[in-house]
Amino acid sequence: MNESDVVRSLAALAQELRLRVFRALIVAGQEGLTPGAISEQLRVASNTLSFHLKELAHAGLVSQERHGRNLVYRASFQTMNELLAYLTENCCEGVACLTEEATSCDC
Repeated sequence: MNESDVVRSLAALAQELRLRVFRALIVAGQEGLTPGAISEQLRVASNTLSFHLKELAHAGLVSQERHGRNLVYRASFQTMNELLAYLTENCCEGVACLTEEATSCDC
């Protein structure tokens, strides 16, 4: 992950509602959530949610897939893991602080 990708991801997450949406999608796992379910769960208007989902998708933090008439949004665990790896790459003066299992998600 390069610096511009990191900045884009962090900027997308630096907004309260987008962070809440991303965390909800993390909890949902690979099953994902429809915009209606996210809207209901977080008590946010659909048009507002649409804007924030677009920003998260632009940052590569979420993906969308059409299932019939519904869109399903999923967190990009790969992008999340790459962001975490970038942020912790040089921690502890190059000595591993945490095990591989503690810093990655195989969801």
